[in-house]
Amino acid sequence: MKKDIIKLAIADDETLFRQGITFILDKENNIEICIQAENGNDLVKQLNLSKELPEVILMDLKMPDLNGVETTKIVKKKFPEIKIIALTSYYSKPFIINMIQQGAVAYLAKNATPTEVINTINQVAIKGFYYDDNVMSILEEASLKSKKKTRDSEYLTSREREVLKLICEQKTTTEIAEQLFISPRTVEGHRNNLLVKTGSKNIAGLVIHAIENQIFVRNAEL
Repeated sequence: MKKDIIKLAIADDETLFRQGITFILDKENNIEICIQAENGNDLVKQLNLSKELPEVILMDLKMPDLNGVETTKIVKKKFPEIKIIALTSYYSKPFIINMIQQGAVAYLAKNATPTEVINTINQVAIKGFYYDDNVMSILEEASLKSKKKTRDSEYLTSREREVLKLICEQKTTTEIAEQLFISPRTVEGHRNNLLVKTGSKNIAGLVIHAIENQIFVRNAEL
């Protein structure tokens, strides 16, 4: 089965890195790089002029003129459907938490392997987000430290909770449908209800909500 083409933008001020990652990704049949930007201002300008927006952006956090964090805020406000993968040399807890709060749906270290980069892009395109074990651990730790009060579990139905837990396990719509013996359309309906009930803007927001409210705990049984 032919994979859908993922239109990708890359924003990074390091020309050698940007051209290197472009060279690697150009070899992938399902990835098309439509924008290369040298900083945040350049990216926003190209997005405003673009007739066909990218589905995913690889966003370097440390750029001159307009850094990745501020650029992410602007992009998420003007183009909320675009999925942003944070890209940085500083794979630290504060950076990760801050970028996720700003709307990043995945996080990549600049020393990641080409396989990791390609896998993350594909996972984000398919599922809407991709948090590896390290990122999930950081989110859980931040949630415990915040001591946020858990909401009454009755605001979600048992089926919605099942769907939410499977989303947190990074299952696709088809995989969730097969596991729960329901149709993909029904899964989409539950997911839309979850977005409304939790006030989340996207799937990544659902995951954060589930962790903060202890609806999802890794290695716990459904």
